[in-house]
Amino acid sequence: MQQIDADAVQWRDGSGDELLVVMHGIGSHEGDLFGLAPHLPAELTIASLRAPIPYGGGFAWFDFSPIDSDDDALINATAQGVLAWLDGLERRYSRVHLLGFSQGGAMAVQLARLAPDRFASIAHLSSFVHAGELPGDAELAAREPRLPLLATIGELDDVIHKDKIVRSAPWLDAHFDVDRRTYRRAHTIVGEELADVVAFLQRV
Repeated sequence: MQQIDADAVQWRDGSGDELLVVMHGIGSHEGDLFGLAPHLPAELTIASLRAPIPYGGGFAWFDFSPIDSDDDALINATAQGVLAWLDGLERRYSRVHLLGFSQGGAMAVQLARLAPDRFASIAHLSSFVHAGELPGDAELAAREPRLPLLATIGELDDVIHKDKIVRSAPWLDAHFDVDRRTYRRAHTIVGEELADVVAFLQRV
């Protein structure tokens, strides 16, 4: 298991009893997406995690592969670390939501695949689904109602390999209640997208 550094987590208290777990992209850090916190619904407590694996000047959740790989040992070990971190929280939350960008988005989906009944929604930004099959996939697809997932991608995104995007889209449709949005952008988050994330979180 890849342990999450609890001391590195950046927190914002919310007025409600629901938690949003935020996971950054490869080579980044916990402070990156935490910059979105002032724009996100005030009811949500936000916890921005640091990935456990040093990568360049930042951190990664699992091995980088420009093309598909179904080697899920490391991503599952990291996902188990996130689940263990959640289990260790002193406060209990009524619902837990996930938001991940790029590699963090793949992590968010992997968490739902390992714990199909644990999460309330996923914001899956500029991302993909890790290849391979897991025992929880069928349970995830059978959820009623299905887990809401906001999937965003940029038409100019040249970081996420097109093969991953093409493969991931139908997989997401088969396992989640997908709200898919496309933007005229590269591998980043734009204002229109942030507004859609806020609306999604308010809806779910």
